[in-house]
Amino acid sequence: MNAKAEAKPNRFDALKWLVVAVLVVVGVVGNQYFSAQPILYRVLGLLTLAAVAGFIVLQTVKGQAFFVLAKEARGEIRKVVWPTRQETTQTTLIVVAVVLVMSLLLWGLDSLLGLIVSMIVGR
Repeated sequence: MNAKAEAKPNRFDALKWLVVAVLVVVGVVGNQYFSAQPILYRVLGLLTLAAVAGFIVLQTVKGQAFFVLAKEARGEIRKVVWPTRQETTQTTLIVVAVVLVMSLLLWGLDSLLGLIVSMIVGR
């Protein structure tokens, strides 16, 4: 079971999600409506709406849970031991070599089986 106590949803969470949905619709429709305006203004307007919607989402229980999840995921990514450039290059070359060898083997087997079948069929 989860060690953290699960928060109960607030009674206004549904209203907050509705406001977020309305902001998204306003952004999409507004972007289409103002299509004659310079792209810079439309992007700034969409970024503003996204920031407001994000702020509202963070006020909900699910939004806070997502923020905690993203924060913990970032911490886990920092713990990963990433391969060096040399290790990545060597592994890539090994994979390419194995793919080439296997493709040649399969090509040869296909040609051999095709020859055998054509001899049996009599072409």
